[in-house]
Amino acid sequence: MTQKKKTGSGKTKEDFTREAYMGIRQMFFHNEIIPGQKISYGDLAKRLNMSTTPVIQALKHLEFQGLVRHEPNRGYYTENVSLTEITEIYEFRELIEVSLLSATIETIGRRGLNQLKKALDSHLAAVRDIYLKERLLKDMEFHLKLAQLSGNQVRINTLKYLFDLLYLKYRGNILFVTPMDQVDNEHIQLYEAIENKDLPQACKVLSRHISNVKQHAIESTRRALQDKRIKPI
Repeated sequence: MTQKKKTGSGKTKEDFTREAYMGIRQMFFHNEIIPGQKISYGDLAKRLNMSTTPVIQALKHLEFQGLVRHEPNRGYYTENVSLTEITEIYEFRELIEVSLLSATIETIGRRGLNQLKKALDSHLAAVRDIYLKERLLKDMEFHLKLAQLSGNQVRINTLKYLFDLLYLKYRGNILFVTPMDQVDNEHIQLYEAIENKDLPQACKVLSRHISNVKQHAIESTRRALQDKRIKPI
């Protein structure tokens, strides 16, 4: 078996690349890196206190995910905002999440319901500050927990990728603008439909919920584009 070569710190090259990748993801999430921005991997290396090699490898992975692009002889840039992409992401989310409800309701037991209720309560209790970081994370965790209970790993992984695009590429305080009480009520209605094993009602609530969030996100992003607060594609 081939062993991974370790550096003097005891970490492998893969460890450093993973560390750089996770560090850059956090910068995206906290709006320290914004759409349309030129990225200096030298500056990133200094901020992450590591060499440029793992940073470049991490940026290549982010390029594969569609979060950054590389322009020959110019370097790396974050991708610009696209209303078309936002629309497609939410529509694909709706297709995936609604399609998983049947398997979730069919196989969910008391343990699964407890896990979903815990995710729901965590979302309802999240801090409601202006930047909404915690709300974003708890919202994502609720939807992913609902999907994970279906056991369909391929669609779950696809859904995780869509959340990455939404919450890393686009600003949370632009996307997450649906009234909080409305989101809370829709999540509660969804949980109750699943608890009652009412598939038609669960599909109706989830489809309506994602559609509502999509419309608010599109309208908010369009206003931001008009105000020139973000760069469009």
